[in-house]
Amino acid sequence: MSELAGSLWFQWEGHAGSLLGIALLQGLYLLGVGPLRKRYGLSDSIEPRQIATFTAGVVVIFVALTSPIHVLAENFLFSMHMLQHVLLTLVAPPLLILGTPDWLLRPLLRPNWAFRTARIATNPLVTFAAFNMVFALWHFPALYDTSLTIEWMHAFEHALMISTAVLVWWPITSMMPELPRLNYPLQMGYLFAMSVAQIIVFGMITFARHPIYDFYINAPRVWGISPLADQQIGAMIMKIGGGVLFLSIIIYIFFKWYNSEEALRKADAEEHYGSDHGLDGPTLEDGYR
Repeated sequence: MSELAGSLWFQWEGHAGSLLGIALLQGLYLLGVGPLRKRYGLSDSIEPRQIATFTAGVVVIFVALTSPIHVLAENFLFSMHMLQHVLLTLVAPPLLILGTPDWLLRPLLRPNWAFRTARIATNPLVTFAAFNMVFALWHFPALYDTSLTIEWMHAFEHALMISTAVLVWWPITSMMPELPRLNYPLQMGYLFAMSVAQIIVFGMITFARHPIYDFYINAPRVWGISPLADQQIGAMIMKIGGGVLFLSIIIYIFFKWYNSEEALRKADAEEHYGSDHGLDGPTLEDGYR
């Protein structure tokens, strides 16, 4: 068993459907920002930073679905499955959105029905409910265990999680004025609510007195980790990983909000008092003029 545990870190494998989907995602993106952009005059140029950001998101998905993380998740450890879900739902989706220029999506929204559908699908209440319902549903023991034994169902689970994760990140990372981000205070509230929502699912998993997933109870043990300890580690990975990420983004958004308000204050002061007085308002000397 020790030889098996050591060799697992060198095993890279992925299902054909996953590899095809990853290649198709990257290929369609490059087709859109390259030949199609030039052919239909969608934009004069594409920022290399956006291509790198989108590609980074695709690489994260590739690592999650083909690396030793995937091997450990599908055969041995619940905790690795939760790490895989962190990558698929909290790391990759915002990178994909930030890397997609608005002009690439805009032609898809020209039909009125498409735009109306997109407006509903990216509504923060809809995205919040959809993602958390999907995430909670797939962690019910019966459905979770079944998905690990039926390949197409497991692939569908991941596709559904990634899709709803893209939606849930949209109000925070949108690049389209037509489907805008929330304002700064609402973004912070939205992320805080996301953090709280996961407590319900992972609180029950963390504090369960017995392992609740039969698949991992019967899985071969690696590194001497018991099924219950593995389950608790997995829940903490998801909760702490998500919590740290959400808190970091909340702090970042807060300072962006502060800086934007400060810039508006200075602009208003300059407009009100005039550029001759700088940004600090009237001086004592002005009172005697």
